[in-house]
Amino acid sequence: MGKLQTAACYIRVSTDDQTEYSPDSQKKLILAYAAAHSLALPEEFVFMEQEGVSGRMAEKRPEFQRMIGAAKGRPRPFDVILVWKYSRFARNQEESIVYKSMLKRECGVQVVSISEPLSDGPFGGLIERIIEWMDEYYSIRLSGEVCRGMKEAASRGYPVNGAPFGYLRRDRKLLPDPDRLETVKNIFAWYRAGQSCAEIAARLSDMGTRSQYGNPFESRAVRYILQNPAYIGKLRWGGSGWIGRDFDRPDIEVFNGNQEPVIDPETWEAVQRRLREEAEAMPPNRREKVRKEYFLRGFLRCSSCGGVLTYSGSGGVQCANYNRKACRQSHYISIRQAQECVLEALKEDFSGCPCNVRLEISPKGMEEEHLALNTRLRQERQRLRRAQAAYQAGVDSLAEYRENKQAIQSHMAALEREAGTSRKAAGAETRRARLALDIILSPDSSEEEKNRALALFVDRIVFDRAASTFTIYYYL
Repeated sequence: MGKLQTAACYIRVSTDDQTEYSPDSQKKLILAYAAAHSLALPEEFVFMEQEGVSGRMAEKRPEFQRMIGAAKGRPRPFDVILVWKYSRFARNQEESIVYKSMLKRECGVQVVSISEPLSDGPFGGLIERIIEWMDEYYSIRLSGEVCRGMKEAASRGYPVNGAPFGYLRRDRKLLPDPDRLETVKNIFAWYRAGQSCAEIAARLSDMGTRSQYGNPFESRAVRYILQNPAYIGKLRWGGSGWIGRDFDRPDIEVFNGNQEPVIDPETWEAVQRRLREEAEAMPPNRREKVRKEYFLRGFLRCSSCGGVLTYSGSGGVQCANYNRKACRQSHYISIRQAQECVLEALKEDFSGCPCNVRLEISPKGMEEEHLALNTRLRQERQRLRRAQAAYQAGVDSLAEYRENKQAIQSHMAALEREAGTSRKAAGAETRRARLALDIILSPDSSEEEKNRALALFVDRIVFDRAASTFTIYYYL
């Protein structure tokens, strides 16, 4: 009998498809298919996206990327990837072809749709390409229909995006937020009276007022409010739906909204006139940039999306992707607090000083190597269990089982020796870290010098705001 194959499965649902199977239903169908075709499908190889994750772009699907990374492991962890339909794997034909080809060529892994069986040979490949093309066409067409529907709703005065600061969204209508309405009026009044956006942001921060996302106000947040026509009863719509801060695009339209205006037309026109005058007075290609020197600059990362935490202009740092609305979780922290915590951790690791802050420390260079070794060891143990199961099920003979067991145990022993060698290599690099730490702790070192010294032994520092922890990845 042939060798027992291992399968993985990829599950994704789309909220656009009303006939879509639920994740659990897809999983049930895939498990039944695997059992019927004598495929082992361990729970750890079930890759399931959160509901509503788009299939248009592979890099925006975390479980898909995790599956691709697992497929590249050595030895090969699974032989086939099962999906309910090929559209679940990708709706972009170019990406589908690239990933399928890579999986087959480099990993020896095949992608199989359990509901779209294909015949062997070139004709089956042609049918597969036609299915992929139809899926991509459907996705593009659906996107266009959604945008047209949203534009139609906006033209009738219905909000199609989230409520701006100062409003609440209720039953497809924007209602004034009594807790923030006065702040909106003050922002317009202060700016019309001559205060700058930066001065208004600082004033709001001193008052303890937070932005719509719970962060200290920045000058660009103030400017965004001042340019939003929602406050005079209008709705702004961009051709692609997402406007960002480019309000001069030719495809942007402004419609009459059904919300109550909170700013009078005279104040609005006066504010817009001053904004235009300031923009015209600014030299071309000039941007207001504030470079704050601090020794953690460039090292702090967001635990949610991996983005860099950048200076927020209010004595703290924030995830750059969160500021662009590409990350859903705020990671704001004051620079002073972050540097105190990290310094305590560094001193504990290399100077023996006590650390009063709860932190999780992970060596970077060794972390990746140990992770790979541990993954390979775990895969070998799984292979050993599968070999035993194949023998017990009568798939392999006793001689085949003994041969497989010996080969696997020999490989595991080699991996254990490799792991022991890699741990010894960290000693010399630790001495370099202690010398760099002397520079960081010296009161005579500038923030820029401390930053360069940190780069000698630290790769990145991941901040998890929810858990109030830092994870330091060392070059050790």
